[in-house]
Amino acid sequence: MDPIEKPAVAQDEDASQNHVSKGSAGLDAFAAAQGTSLESFAHLDEKKILRKMDLRLIPTLAVLYLLSFLDRGNIGNAKIEGLQEDLGMTADQYNWCLTAFFFTYAAFEVPSNLLLKKLTPSRWLPTIMVAWGVVMTLMGIVQSFSGLLAARIFLGVTEAGLFPGVAYYLTMWYTRDEIQFRQALFFSAASVAGAFSGLLAFAIGKMDGVGNLEGWRWIFILEGIATVIIAVLAYFLLYDFPETAGFLTEEERAFVVFRLKYQGQHLINKKTVSSSEEGSPVARPRVAQAEEFKWDYVWQAFRDWQIWVNIFVYWGIVCPLYGISLFLPTIIRTLGYESSTAQLMTVPIYITAAVLAVIVAWFSDRVGKRSPFIIGFLFMMLVGFSMCIATENPKVVYGGVFIAACAIYPAFPGVITWLSNNLSGSYKRSAGMAIQIGVGNLGGAMASNFYRQKDGPRYILGHALELGFIGAGIIAAFILVFGYSAINRKREQRINEGALNKYTSEELSSQGDKAVTFRYIH
Repeated sequence: MDPIEKPAVAQDEDASQNHVSKGSAGLDAFAAAQGTSLESFAHLDEKKILRKMDLRLIPTLAVLYLLSFLDRGNIGNAKIEGLQEDLGMTADQYNWCLTAFFFTYAAFEVPSNLLLKKLTPSRWLPTIMVAWGVVMTLMGIVQSFSGLLAARIFLGVTEAGLFPGVAYYLTMWYTRDEIQFRQALFFSAASVAGAFSGLLAFAIGKMDGVGNLEGWRWIFILEGIATVIIAVLAYFLLYDFPETAGFLTEEERAFVVFRLKYQGQHLINKKTVSSSEEGSPVARPRVAQAEEFKWDYVWQAFRDWQIWVNIFVYWGIVCPLYGISLFLPTIIRTLGYESSTAQLMTVPIYITAAVLAVIVAWFSDRVGKRSPFIIGFLFMMLVGFSMCIATENPKVVYGGVFIAACAIYPAFPGVITWLSNNLSGSYKRSAGMAIQIGVGNLGGAMASNFYRQKDGPRYILGHALELGFIGAGIIAAFILVFGYSAINRKREQRINEGALNKYTSEELSSQGDKAVTFRYIH
């Protein structure tokens, strides 16, 4: 396993009896104290602490993201219930409504993530939820193409902060060898949302005529109202940071802060550290993650090669993801199934994908590897979409979509986790993850135009474009693997040559993942 499993350990182990000061500043000072080490917390039950965190954090986040994904993708369900015909839209106008969402969604992700930490998650995330819930409800009363287009644009603005915000929020609680399992738990809510969306649309579609409104309007109205109600509850259910978590004891909070503060640092054998005197090794500097805000950390994210290469991997996963979430009901219906049957046939696909996402994430965290799973699933996607493009047989096409979905949903939390693992410094990670998800979700804008109505029922162009992006994702993933391996080897060599003695702990901390002590995961 890569050296990711434990934070750095200080030399002095006498701090186990130290008093943990009250307040977040006191906890931070205790975690940074020279005498504090993992042994200072040896009497604590780490698994018990993680279970407490999981129970308090994951269910709430899963519900929030379920609503986000539901509200973003329900336009696909509304379409097969008659939205396009009732508003008198052409196929191209409908695709524009899908595409416009992603431009504002991408543009507002970095600012939102930077505000998250300053305004606190318990205030920021519910606030943007209320905003998009209102927009979603108003989508139910639009009367024209221009009205729907405007609503989708504002939906992108308001929803932009939720997914990158939650993905970043989890990195403030869990270390990098625990994070993918938790990312998958809340992301699997998206899979359940896909199934839930089909079931809801099937049921709500029966409300056609109630209140003199079409069934598709009720889909938007009821799901929008549900979002606002849950958002109000979230103000009271969300926790901010480990330092202020009331469900943890002071000592448990200090332990969580310590683990996060020193994660990702290479464990250096004393023999590799040069000494000032024979037999007296120089103590290895203990490198804390930079927590303070500096604009330089944000610009570092924009200049980091790994983020931009990772975006191509992200596109190789997110283009198929959005292609399936937006068009799966339509694809199934054009294979000869009725509207209600098409909605229900999406359910087993999403449920299976959700279960697989969680199982694979657990194994990925267990072995400390990301790329083998991601690359393997990208090849599995190739198989699925190749089946779709090769035949008109409805059963084979359905099987191909099933295989593709079962690869997409486990791969997605993997690619998010892979980048977050390799960004050090709280605000650089915040900006970097927002860039990845923001620019990456422009793939959604592209994917929303892949499956043109005139290309049905085979959608050869759409499937072919998905295959092209998957291929680019595979190439980019291999570039990252070889790049990370080469950098890790070079840093190992530099440490053996005594480079560690040229820097103070503060200098290494400000360098983040560019520090000679940091090791990339691949």
